[in-house]
Amino acid sequence: MRTLTTAFIAITLTTLFFASSALAATQDLNVSARVVGHCAFNSAADVDFGDLDQASAADATATGNLLFWCTKNASYTLGDEDNPAVSDGTFAGTLGPIGKSKDTIDYTLTYNNSTGSGTGKTNPITSAISATIVNADYVNVEADTYTDTVTFTITP
Repeated sequence: MRTLTTAFIAITLTTLFFASSALAATQDLNVSARVVGHCAFNSAADVDFGDLDQASAADATATGNLLFWCTKNASYTLGDEDNPAVSDGTFAGTLGPIGKSKDTIDYTLTYNNSTGSGTGKTNPITSAISATIVNADYVNVEADTYTDTVTFTITP
């Protein structure tokens, strides 16, 4: 009888083990994410020619820069308001008076890093800007403050 009881217990435990295993099921769950290429400006150091000396025969020069970032290894194009999708690195603009003068002053900008590959958000890229006003464009203008705003675009 003892052998029969032991056999019964063994069969019952084996049945319970296999029954619980038979009830278990598995399912894989995929986890994913997508990073979309992105570019953004961090800051700009404005171009300021300061006081233009009409007694000078020299062209006026000034510098500035744009600081931006793009997704790592994403190709980008830096463009200006005349050519937002063209990366030629040049811009020709006109300074207008904020006072009574009717005069204007033409200027040019050149900038580097107009195309390239992003280095990530924590590794910003600097585009150095060189600006020039040809002497003949300011030597005969009325005294005033002259300004302009240039809009730059960065696209991945």
